[in-house]
Amino acid sequence: MRAVAYYEPQPITAETSLVDIDLPKPEAKGRDLLVEVKAVSVNPVDTKIRAGMQPEAGQPKVLGWDAAGVVAAIGPDVKNFKVGDEVFYAGAFDRSGTNAQFHLIDERIAGRKPKTLDFSAAAALPLTSVTAWEMLFDRLHIDTPVPGAANAILIIGGAGGVGSIAVQLARQLTNLTVIATASRPETKKWVEELGAHHVIDHSKPIAAQVEALGIGAPAFVFSTTNSATHHADIAALIAPQGRFGLIDDPKTYDIVPFKWKSVSVHWELMFTRSYFNTADIEEQHRLLNKVSELVDAGTIRTTLADDLGTISAANLKKAHALIESGRARGKIVLSGF
Repeated sequence: MRAVAYYEPQPITAETSLVDIDLPKPEAKGRDLLVEVKAVSVNPVDTKIRAGMQPEAGQPKVLGWDAAGVVAAIGPDVKNFKVGDEVFYAGAFDRSGTNAQFHLIDERIAGRKPKTLDFSAAAALPLTSVTAWEMLFDRLHIDTPVPGAANAILIIGGAGGVGSIAVQLARQLTNLTVIATASRPETKKWVEELGAHHVIDHSKPIAAQVEALGIGAPAFVFSTTNSATHHADIAALIAPQGRFGLIDDPKTYDIVPFKWKSVSVHWELMFTRSYFNTADIEEQHRLLNKVSELVDAGTIRTTLADDLGTISAANLKKAHALIESGRARGKIVLSGF
């Protein structure tokens, strides 16, 4: 089968940063689905792994987590799917990636593809949807009010992949006032279209901008990017006893400034359940099915922004470069081989 991989960490501009290869077709065992991959999307984690993780000596590392495709075979213990089902999912950190014609995925972290979306539009959704949903409802518990706080959430990086889903979920599934950040005209428009009540500019101090809205101190803050840069502002603007969550990777992060307000700090990594095979791992299957239902009902929409063509080393290099530029909005998708 065809696949795209790398053999050593390199800048994306290097000729061999990603290469086209052939690999044996894998076999479904246990609760695995063997999926014929129709489309994938690219996430910041892809670029971070490619740039910094050394594969085993002489062995190719296939990247990619988001995928949408058709079940080609099932393991003997599969309960939720059959051959021919259309699925979408966000993969697992400790398994080979989705940038391949066929891919193995544990059925407990796969969902039924939205019927109203094609494979490309569906592939844009899984990783960001799982991340946003788990942060909002499993970590920050945004459906439980903070006494005395403004019934509002600030989403930093609202136009990115995760932010684009978080804005929709918070707006459509709660009564929160949604404040999102964006810094360019096109990203501001994007966030407004997704349902943000207010859009502020994260290239400027954000605490003063939130205060100027006149709604009070938000109960919740979700930082998807540049958390260290906005650290002081977040501590200043969040309500006492508020809840703050982040998903990016600051080298260090000092939470002491949150002590006086008794603010709780939450990390979210969507790979945790699959990596540790947690007792509630199947929550991701149910979560993705719920997202599929919301899409088919017209409640939320795909965040696909750019389709760069077929799944190949050349096109994946373009996707990685766009993400590394920091100017991507929504999700970047590739489809077919």
